[in-house]
Amino acid sequence: MSTHHYAVLGAGSWGTALAMLLANNQHDTTLWAHKKEQAEQLEKDRANIRHLGDIPFPTALKISADLKQSVKQASHILIVVPSHGFREVCKTLATLIEPRHKVLWASKGLETGSNKLLHQIANEEFPAKTPLAVISGPTFAKEVAQGLPGAVTVASTRKEYALEVAQDFHSKTFRAYTGKDLIGVELGGAVKNVLAIAAGIADGMGFGSNTRAALIARGVAEMMRLGLKLGAQHDTFMGLTGLGDLVLTCSDNLSRNRRFGIALGQGKTQQQAMDEIKQVVEGRLTAKAVYQLAQQHDIDMPITEQVYKVLYENLDPKAAAKDLMERAIRPETDSP
Repeated sequence: MSTHHYAVLGAGSWGTALAMLLANNQHDTTLWAHKKEQAEQLEKDRANIRHLGDIPFPTALKISADLKQSVKQASHILIVVPSHGFREVCKTLATLIEPRHKVLWASKGLETGSNKLLHQIANEEFPAKTPLAVISGPTFAKEVAQGLPGAVTVASTRKEYALEVAQDFHSKTFRAYTGKDLIGVELGGAVKNVLAIAAGIADGMGFGSNTRAALIARGVAEMMRLGLKLGAQHDTFMGLTGLGDLVLTCSDNLSRNRRFGIALGQGKTQQQAMDEIKQVVEGRLTAKAVYQLAQQHDIDMPITEQVYKVLYENLDPKAAAKDLMERAIRPETDSP
């Protein structure tokens, strides 16, 4: 297997875990941190204590706070920043990349304001000939860093690039599939965070496993309804980046979005919940973007709508649950 030089931009939990995976796969990997002091701490600890505990870095993993130098040395650039900062990073990168560079991202979400998917932003900011791909799937950063088995999908309109990236990430404990449905992969990764907040709220209010299962099943229906309208493929939502990621994020407390929802269901404020989590809760901003996108395309997404109203219209979670349960009876599989 050929080796590549990766610059991983974003030293949060997910960026760090992917950088560790690439370094363990014998790729020349540099993890870029936005702040110099953070890079120095990571180098000193040789672990991301804040986000991943004391899981040690691979010996070969490099740490840097110099974006220009990190990009210059790389052949592949992996963006792993919160979605609200994605365009800014792309704009900066566009001034640094050369024709030899290839770009991919593992960020999940939509752009606030425009409600655009991340590949749309990348297409606007990078030269047309730049190979682009997204990597997504049901993966918690800590388990990837620990080397526990997992699987993802790499999607690109360029089949050969998707395969190249999948080969780079593939290992004995990490399986990578390929695909070309960027819309479905990205939408699944965004909407699942909103639905995880809903599942967390339900659990925080003391509802049971029946409720969570129903939310997941109807959540897939919402995700698929919007996705098909936007041009995604049906099967994508039944795979790793749709149902797989949704089940994971709704069911396990490693999910920040789920924990955020639990706190709200227990009566805590959004600020109190965020203060407890101490990391970006992607679903909070994404809820507004997905709700607005659904409204724009006249798509019925009742769970998403109730999460939006709880977050942005101060609707009491109990009232949101009541509204969902009292909706008119309709066929399960009919279009709204």
